[in-house]
Amino acid sequence: MPNDNDKNEWGDERIQIIPSGKVGPAAKRDLGAKKAKGEILIFLDDDSYPNYDLLKISSASFHDTEVIAIGGPAITPHSDSFWQKVSGAVFLSKFSGGNPERYISLGHTKEIDDWPSVNFMVRRCIFLKIGGFNSPYWPGEDTWLCKELINKTKQKILYVPNLIVWHHRRSGILLHLKQIGGYGLHRGYFAKKYKGNSLKIRYFIPTVWTLYVLIVIFGLIIGIWIDFYWILFVVYLLANLAAFIDIKKYHSFEIAVCAIPYIWLTHFWYGYKFLVGLCSKNLKSKLR
Repeated sequence: MPNDNDKNEWGDERIQIIPSGKVGPAAKRDLGAKKAKGEILIFLDDDSYPNYDLLKISSASFHDTEVIAIGGPAITPHSDSFWQKVSGAVFLSKFSGGNPERYISLGHTKEIDDWPSVNFMVRRCIFLKIGGFNSPYWPGEDTWLCKELINKTKQKILYVPNLIVWHHRRSGILLHLKQIGGYGLHRGYFAKKYKGNSLKIRYFIPTVWTLYVLIVIFGLIIGIWIDFYWILFVVYLLANLAAFIDIKKYHSFEIAVCAIPYIWLTHFWYGYKFLVGLCSKNLKSKLR
């Protein structure tokens, strides 16, 4: 990595590149927070970039002294490839991804209890007071941080819909599923061990669906058929239709169509990995 002598190449001595060694994102961000001078810490991912008005909007949001942190949507850039847009489209409906406001600017400012660190800001004094991320997990370090912020301060984290960053998506189905699997694995483990902001019904739904489909397939193999089996399949298809309609609001017909099989695979893989996490005794995150 570049050393301290390289910092002037940015034309601003306030910008530093700090070598961290081979550690996870949580440890890197904790290191950066200790070196920072400002009042507000801004966390982005290495494949994201902020909208031009991010600082102006965030400044207004922190006028309320009860607000300790804010988050906003991470939107797929227009320049992303077709398959990157398909990957991002999976998350644009509550029927497919569960939290569309994380991926598109939706609704009004509201209080939240969990937010991805791809677009997250927090008061530095509060962050350091609770010990920072101080988390061995990745992904999931952001869920951990939000849990600690709320439990230890009893103050507010806000969703701000016009606080936008642009976030590049995965370029193919295998990379997409690898990312989704990491989310599911850690969410399942957190739901069992830490509960709180991970113990929500919507996180269990893909696992219930995956188990249901496997039970039906097994029943058909051994020659058992129950008349009401088809009802949930109809419900699932209707949910996919609703997701298709939602995706069409933001993307072309072709992207919306290609997103449907992505949604099926996403639900199955997330559901399986969530179950693995739920059954894990001690989860150890792997670095990239």
